[in-house]
Amino acid sequence: MTNIDTYGRKINYLRLSVTDLCNLRCSYCMPAQGVKKHAHKDILSYEQFHRIAEASVAIGVEKIRITGGEPLVRNGIIGFLAGLKQIPGLKKLVLTTNGVFLGEMAGELRSAGVESVNISLDSLRPEVFFRITRGGDLNRVFAGIAAAEQTGFKHLKINMVVMRGVNDDEVLDFAALTINKPFNVRFIEYMPTLKEKNWQSLMVPGDELISRLSEQYQLTKVTYEALDGPAVNYQIQGAVGKIGFITPISSHFCQDCNRIRVTSSGTVKSCLFDDGKMSLKPYLENGDDASLQEALLKVAKMKPHRHALMSGEADNHLFNMSQIGG
Repeated sequence: MTNIDTYGRKINYLRLSVTDLCNLRCSYCMPAQGVKKHAHKDILSYEQFHRIAEASVAIGVEKIRITGGEPLVRNGIIGFLAGLKQIPGLKKLVLTTNGVFLGEMAGELRSAGVESVNISLDSLRPEVFFRITRGGDLNRVFAGIAAAEQTGFKHLKINMVVMRGVNDDEVLDFAALTINKPFNVRFIEYMPTLKEKNWQSLMVPGDELISRLSEQYQLTKVTYEALDGPAVNYQIQGAVGKIGFITPISSHFCQDCNRIRVTSSGTVKSCLFDDGKMSLKPYLENGDDASLQEALLKVAKMKPHRHALMSGEADNHLFNMSQIGG
């Protein structure tokens, strides 16, 4: 089945958050004191997540990304991923992680059928990384990246949330990672998910980043491939890897948005910055997969033409990214 929304967009990508827990406290993702975790009974079981995944593939989803929180903190994640990989019709199974446990689990993830890994990494400097993550050990993330390479992951993406005055002086260093390694380094505009005052002062527009990098490197735009994410990709002349720019604020990509999100507590959302959502728990409890598919289709049809978030306005609701799924 092909799932086309009201505005002609093909909805073929599901972001599935399997936990709201995380072992870091990144400043743009959650408050310093952390978040109140859901009660165990409120978090979906792996069996329920698997049913959602099967129903999603049945209505046209071809790519599933497992997120959190930090998905690798949940017990049993490897077996769950291996089960997802067996769903007929699923073309891509990918995962986003902060990399802390990647060194220990890269081999198992590869064996389970995970095709590619996105690693959230906002600084290459231990002291800056520690400050942004509120206690993270950068060496463990480096070890995780190395283990993923050695295990045979060919599609490693490194996601950097660029924040003016915090880590934007490292943009050239991150871009240089792609010269000799087949990494895809993506620069992500800062989003006001916590609705901070003066959040605009932290946001560095994608065009500014491209301009900065163009002063140092010759960049060539790379052709978009099927099932790619929202990044606009470039390649430094002679480089092995790619750099990408994800610009939800300065140049939204809503016209090409192909995804829906399911939270760890079973709420499906049509858009990160929109109220279009529905609880899937009633459909999971009655055991009716046809109704579950209809519910997913309904939310996909609810996708707005675009979000209302602009660089000069933040008309969004307060939420913690870790509880929705980054």
